[in-house]
Amino acid sequence: MMHLTFSDKSLIVGDDAAKLVVEYAAALARAHSADTVTLRAYGADGGNVEATLLLDEGAPVMIETANSDLPEPENGALVEHIRARLGQLGATVQAMPLDQADDTAMADFEHDFGPGETATN
Repeated sequence: MMHLTFSDKSLIVGDDAAKLVVEYAAALARAHSADTVTLRAYGADGGNVEATLLLDEGAPVMIETANSDLPEPENGALVEHIRARLGQLGATVQAMPLDQADDTAMADFEHDFGPGETATN
């Protein structure tokens, strides 16, 4: 279990969910994007809560280990959603300027990716 601190709130969540929320926040920041995620957690009083976090370039999110005997909150659907979104964000292809002096670069590109193909095909 881990403490997930967002702004001035600390929540106790499972390890996978906590790590993926931080990884997703970082990926969204790199992509200059934002998203909301809702996760099940334990609040400061130990009660069950659902928290919706806005993850963007300035998201103040931190995780740290927690000692807890509570059962891990169920966040399987959230974990799968974040993994899918991370895959989509990681599949982006950035354009690079073509060196006009290098005539082989375009030929290499056309060889690797024929007409209508992309790097994700």
